[in-house]
Amino acid sequence: MEMKLFKCSVCGYVAEGTEAPDVCPKCNVKKDKFVELSSEDAEKIYSSDRTNSIHSEIILLAERIAELSEEGIELKLDPNCVTAFEKTENEAWVMKQRCKAELAAHMSKGKW
Repeated sequence: MEMKLFKCSVCGYVAEGTEAPDVCPKCNVKKDKFVELSSEDAEKIYSSDRTNSIHSEIILLAERIAELSEEGIELKLDPNCVTAFEKTENEAWVMKQRCKAELAAHMSKGKW
C-alpha cells in the first residue's frame, strides 16, 4: 500500500498513512477535515525532513553553547576569557536565530 500525506485543515497537522486518521492527533477533529496532499506538496515535506531535524539539533546545541558561555562569564577567570565567552554567547544566539528563521521559511513554503 502506498503511503500518503494528509493535512488537517483546522490545525495543519500532517499525518502519514494509506488514509487520513479517524481523529486528528493534535486538535481532535474528525477525518473529514483532512485533505490529501498533492505528490508535489508531499515531496516538499519528505525532502525537507532531514534538514529540519538538523536545524532543530543546531538550535539545541546553540542553547547549550550559550549556557556554557554564561558559566564561563560567571567564573571571571580574566578579561580575555570573559570576552571570549561573551562573543561565543552572542554567536550562539545568531546561530539559533538563523536556524529558527530557516525553519520558519520552510514552514511558509509547506516544507515541514
